[in-house]
Amino acid sequence: MNQAALIKECFFNFARSGGKGGQNVNKVSSKAELYFDVLSSRVLTDAEKQLVFKKAAAKINAEGLLQVTSETDRSQLGNRQKAQQKFIKVIQAALKPEVQRVKTVAPAVENEKRIQIKKGTSEKKFSRRRVRNAE
Repeated sequence: MNQAALIKECFFNFARSGGKGGQNVNKVSSKAELYFDVLSSRVLTDAEKQLVFKKAAAKINAEGLLQVTSETDRSQLGNRQKAQQKFIKVIQAALKPEVQRVKTVAPAVENEKRIQIKKGTSEKKFSRRRVRNAE
């Protein structure tokens, strides 16, 4: 996966960040919103596009654009870089192959050991019970 080529296919919108910050928040558009059109990407193959749609569905809006935002930094440049880093992480996570779980059978010795521990716990708790007077 060519990260530089993927980032070239992205486009940004900038807006004013919310929250604390005083005058800086009111006059500077530092919030960075990164958009990536998954379907029209030339870098990703069709199979990779399907994986991105499947695994990053929560970040894809109605127009089919993958959206990542960052507003933690005070500067537009800092938020832009953080948004790019988040975007790369989302794509890498979506393209990471799923490892198939290999089913195993627990050995009979382990099962027997587990049952003995459970019986011991049961006996311990039984011995703690209050004894009723037989009158």
